[in-house]
Amino acid sequence: MSDAARAYDTFAARIVETGLITDPWIDGAPRFREEPVFVTEAEQRALYRAAEEVAAVYNELCLLVADEPALLDGFFCMTPCQKAMWLSSQPVWHGIARADVFLTAEGPAIAELNCDTPTGEAEAVVLSALAAPAHPGARDPNGELGARFCAMVEEVARAILGEAATRRLGFVYPTEFTEDLSVIRLYQRWLEERGYTVVLGSPYNLGHDDRGLSLFDIPFSILLRHYKTDWWGERSSVWTDEEIPDAEPLVGPLGAVLSAFADGRAAIVNPLGSVLPQNKRSMAFMWEHLHRFSPRAQAAIERYVPVTSRLETLHAEMLLAQREEWVLKSDYGAEGEEVILGRHATDDIWRASLAKAREGRWIAQRYFAALEDERRESVNYGVYLVAGEACGIYTRVQAGMTDATALSAPALIR
Repeated sequence: MSDAARAYDTFAARIVETGLITDPWIDGAPRFREEPVFVTEAEQRALYRAAEEVAAVYNELCLLVADEPALLDGFFCMTPCQKAMWLSSQPVWHGIARADVFLTAEGPAIAELNCDTPTGEAEAVVLSALAAPAHPGARDPNGELGARFCAMVEEVARAILGEAATRRLGFVYPTEFTEDLSVIRLYQRWLEERGYTVVLGSPYNLGHDDRGLSLFDIPFSILLRHYKTDWWGERSSVWTDEEIPDAEPLVGPLGAVLSAFADGRAAIVNPLGSVLPQNKRSMAFMWEHLHRFSPRAQAAIERYVPVTSRLETLHAEMLLAQREEWVLKSDYGAEGEEVILGRHATDDIWRASLAKAREGRWIAQRYFAALEDERRESVNYGVYLVAGEACGIYTRVQAGMTDATALSAPALIR
């Protein structure tokens, strides 16, 4: 075994000992990097400002759409269940989010805002905490993330339920998948340390009766949702030449949640209204309807959000001729899935992608060049926002587009 492999085994063991992350490898390769990403205080301020200002833009967008419901069909092409989710909480959409920010030669640029079921919190918290003691003078940016998250949950519950709020919380997540178990463990630990009783289950374990919502027949008043909104509703492929199994919406569980919320018997974090801003067509709306935003929001869009359009509004011949200048993204794709980077695609793949992209499901976004180090790697700074305020950083390092093979690294401020 090489020295590098032995060093990583030692590091991986320290990660596993936290009890939060049990999978330091992916397909036999390391998931993490022990070497920190050092962020200067000036860079932290710039990253936080970009994330907060773009979150404020998303809030304006939600207010605009709430005033013009025809946009749900005409612009966002939402399904009936997606519209029901949005209408249940409009214009409220936010609790915790992660803005994926890159540093470029022109300043910060935001690739997307993950505001539905953001991930990476456990990796961010664990890695920074492990790295900080070895770097005196450096500061862990994630030390307050847990307190801020739990305070937000408590405030949401108090605002919606008042005196009916309890310390029993139902945590709904896709129990058939293992990828996000670390964030499930982290949230559960945070909440139980603060006196909550946490009941775990999937949407299929939900019940609804005169007591309100329940999981495994245990009633609760706060629903912590780590099950994507696009999975609750109708599902279809973003490609015209394929179909997906289990396309039907979760009518029973979704109906139970919507009924309990409408009756004032349940608070939901994140709100189901996040189904709208999570849709990447939101970024196209920002540019195609730029004039409808406030002057401050317009400035933030032009400064931080790459030029974006609905794919169906752009001429295919232009996109073919300018392949290297564009990136295609599906409406609800995540973690690099359903992202076609023009300059990394062959002409044949690019042409086929344009031909088979389902209308109403895609955007085209101008490519931006992130700053790279001597290894040609760039850093995806995932800035966490709780109640609109930045309060943590999850850094992933990779050459090229960020996907599941990116190395998660500690973030430290110096």
